[in-house]
Amino acid sequence: MDFLQFLSWACIVFTVGMFSTGLTDLKKMRATQSADSVQFLPFLTTCLNNLGWLYYGILKKDGTLMVVNVIGASLQILYIVTYFHYTKDKRRVSAQTLAMAGVLGVAWVYFGVMLPHGETQLSQLGLFCSVFTVSMYLSPLLEIIRTRSVERLSFSLTVATFFTSASWTLYGLQLQDYYIMVPNTPGIVTSLIRFFLFWRFGAVSQDKPSYKLIQQI
Repeated sequence: MDFLQFLSWACIVFTVGMFSTGLTDLKKMRATQSADSVQFLPFLTTCLNNLGWLYYGILKKDGTLMVVNVIGASLQILYIVTYFHYTKDKRRVSAQTLAMAGVLGVAWVYFGVMLPHGETQLSQLGLFCSVFTVSMYLSPLLEIIRTRSVERLSFSLTVATFFTSASWTLYGLQLQDYYIMVPNTPGIVTSLIRFFLFWRFGAVSQDKPSYKLIQQI
């Protein structure tokens, strides 16, 4: 097995493991018959991110990107359907889901119809996916700094994010694909910062009566 193939498998294993942390929320919703303690928006944004990278992988004919993001999008759809089943605020959830569908529609028209096929289409889609991925890495970090608490962040998800972003960074480096490498580099940095913040604010959060495990990517 050459190094690129090893990295490909590492990306698949670590990324699917990261997406699977949402199963904790799914089990919680089924156990409590409620979605009150779970955030819905991360499921939507992660699904949108998966679909964007899936399209990028299809255009590049990259099997690793396609496999990972088909699995990721399927899991996010499962979480979305489960959340909708258990939530009391179905109107809000429906509105946010329709908004995401609208964004997908506009993106499809722009990237699939308006742009000329080829390098321009690939580079602009890669740039869009890269910016979106970086924002997803930064959002939980900003939430911790704002609240000075880690109780709304999963430590296991932070570990998974670190290994996932590291494997994708090396994979992108091997392919010389900066749209894969560059957005995942902040994932390594933000994960290390989140480890520090867990150490810094963890003692405060442990005094809380409960620990909320909520998926944020």
